[in-house]
Amino acid sequence: MERKLAAILAADVVGYSKLMGADEGGTLAALRAVRADLISPQVEQSRGVILKSMGDGWFIEFQSVTDAASCALALQDALKTQSTIQLRIGLHIGEVTIADEDIYGDGVNIAARLQELAVAGGIVVSDAARRAMDGKLSLEFQDLGPHNLKNISEPVHAFGHGMGTAAAASKLSEQETSQKPSLAVLPFKSLSRDEEQEFLADGIVEDLITALARFRWLSVIGRNSTFALKNSDTRTSDVAVEFGVRYIVEGSVRASATRIRVNVQLIDAWEDKNIWAETYDRPQGELFDLQDEVTRTITGVLVPALSRAEMDRSMRANRPTLSAWENYQKGLAYYYRPFSVEDHANAKRLFDLAIESDPNFSDAYAMVALMGLYSIRSGQTSYTATPEEIFSEAHQAAEKAVLLDDSGALAHIALGIATDRMGDSDAAVAECQTAVRLNPNLAQAHHELGFVLNHGGRYAEATVSFDEAIRLSPNDPGRWNFYLYRESLRTRI
Repeated sequence: MERKLAAILAADVVGYSKLMGADEGGTLAALRAVRADLISPQVEQSRGVILKSMGDGWFIEFQSVTDAASCALALQDALKTQSTIQLRIGLHIGEVTIADEDIYGDGVNIAARLQELAVAGGIVVSDAARRAMDGKLSLEFQDLGPHNLKNISEPVHAFGHGMGTAAAASKLSEQETSQKPSLAVLPFKSLSRDEEQEFLADGIVEDLITALARFRWLSVIGRNSTFALKNSDTRTSDVAVEFGVRYIVEGSVRASATRIRVNVQLIDAWEDKNIWAETYDRPQGELFDLQDEVTRTITGVLVPALSRAEMDRSMRANRPTLSAWENYQKGLAYYYRPFSVEDHANAKRLFDLAIESDPNFSDAYAMVALMGLYSIRSGQTSYTATPEEIFSEAHQAAEKAVLLDDSGALAHIALGIATDRMGDSDAAVAECQTAVRLNPNLAQAHHELGFVLNHGGRYAEATVSFDEAIRLSPNDPGRWNFYLYRESLRTRI
């Protein structure tokens, strides 16, 4: 076992899984060539030693931070001339332990986490590393601000090279601490020379941006900003830095004489992975009707996929202090599991923590209200209070949610269900109709409108609402409820 202070460079191949899936043989050949012709000679020239190779990445030790930074800059500069292999690089100086042909310690862990912050072709170094390098060389790195790194107890002040402008780097730092996940919808590519199909592709994107912007928990980049990138070959990682977003939606439209095909994918640009992808085939028809149908179908499936990605990300997060958004998403993850008293209690605890972290978080109040109202409705609960006490808390939380954000659909859903339980059917329907008006693409709004209509004896209207909820979100975590109520109505109509 050897323990020492070292400059550690962590390098990772961008999109390795995607490259291997597309062309395994070609990717392996390209990696071998990059390692033999570029990485090994440059590391040796910079007096470094490759301590560990993981197939898609390396940990490299250097005698000085200046040697490590010079090597990183040279590697990224050389890789600009070829398009197959791109690297993300992180650099830190710290204590490491070498044992059993492996390397351990904060020096390695922080370098690896800094590498994850880098964009393709970028380098991120710690403040400690920047202060230890040659003064002139340190000017190559722009201030990215402090970052909370996974499994690292204290924030690490980071500096970057090749991360875009200083303003873009600042946006990246701001996004990490933002409550809302942010998303950019890039112009879809028209794979046809027909001008009408290009109008269709642009129209789908414009409508998709408008539809997604109705979800209050999402921050969506405006149409004018993203359409400035039309017909450009900008990489998604660069788009993410430029706009300060985590998620990217991109797609294409291809048409024949009788059918149209739309491909869409959702990408987590920070982790360089594809979260969701789908292909939609439709018969050719009236342009605007087709545009509306495709947009609503995409929205209905994309939003639950994005929500699940945020839940998964929050459940993986391991930080000393959780933000309101992370508490909220972890609460949703517990809430949507098959019912257990323990999970139900954890969901409520996390929603309460979200409110404690951010007393103006309307959706967190709405979920506290819905938890109480649903527990009374279903009889499944972890609460020990009486139904009257549960309802009192839920009603107050619903009113608070609407007071904090009158334009939030979830808040009006909660108040609608609370009002329905008080026996005012017309007011309950009006609240849920408001939720549908505020966000016509939110399946839950249609479902709860169907519920209060059903409760008021308006069965035919309720069936329409349940059908719309199912159509909008066939993969919704609560879809079983959609079907349950719809099927129960068939015997009443």
